[in-house]
Amino acid sequence: MSPDRVSVFLARRSYRRRRMADAARLLPLAGGILFCVPLVWKGAEAGARTVNAMIYVFGLWVLLVVVSALISRHLRHDDDERDGEEGGGGGAME
Repeated sequence: MSPDRVSVFLARRSYRRRRMADAARLLPLAGGILFCVPLVWKGAEAGARTVNAMIYVFGLWVLLVVVSALISRHLRHDDDERDGEEGGGGGAME
């Protein structure tokens, strides 16, 4: 590859950060759709269906909390690293 050619691809770190930000934006939409799943369930008796739906809803809620915490931690970690790289050089302007 000649020195004149510039890479078309993004840096790996910024690409992963953008995909994580996209996942964070889509998580509420996916959660809303998944919360509607018990509405289309058909069961033999109403009591068992209600219990299963409640277990599903609370399990999904816990899963969404965990996934959003992981995404948030990853994005925050990237921001901390970026701040450290930018603020590490030269004198401060006051």
